[in-house]
Amino acid sequence: MEKKPFRPAPRPMAPKRPANANNAPRGPRRPPERNAYPNNINEFIRAREVRLVGDNVTPGIYSIQEAQKIADELELDLVEISSQVEPPVCKVLDYQKYLYQQKKKAKEIKAKATKVVVKEIRFGPQTDDHDYNFKLKHAIGFLQEGAKVKAYVFFKGRSILFKEQGEVLLLRFANDLEDYGKVEQMPQLEGKRMIIMLTPKKK
Repeated sequence: MEKKPFRPAPRPMAPKRPANANNAPRGPRRPPERNAYPNNINEFIRAREVRLVGDNVTPGIYSIQEAQKIADELELDLVEISSQVEPPVCKVLDYQKYLYQQKKKAKEIKAKATKVVVKEIRFGPQTDDHDYNFKLKHAIGFLQEGAKVKAYVFFKGRSILFKEQGEVLLLRFANDLEDYGKVEQMPQLEGKRMIIMLTPKKK
């Protein structure tokens, strides 16, 4: 009897995906669950009523739906500017432009802020007149430039016994600089250093 060759049964075919499967509409996008901005805006405002203020609206108390409709008609954002009152205060404005202006203003304030520079001058308890006058000249320059001056007497070893002498030196230093700066901190002993702080006089 002749044997027939073995033929495996055909594998079932996977169902075909629709031609437009990759391009099928996915439904409306869900709004973000959290507000990523400093202020509550638009749908993130939870109050039922708000007080509208500003130049481009009629000030008054509106339901949140009415206030949002006004903002939508002006193609602007409804922004909560004060949440600590009842009802909260809102403004209708271009929020992205508002954020840009606030960032620009903060940058300008930071640029104008003066940085406090502190220059240190060190003395020994028995500083001679030549060294003293040399450091006094430097201190005058620092104060004229608007920097603070931190002058101190460093006591090494047994020289701490001359702390009264160090205090006298610092008070003399402050007196010689009275036309350029004023004392911010009187002589104070901190560890092995007696320190005095001087700040420039306002012009």
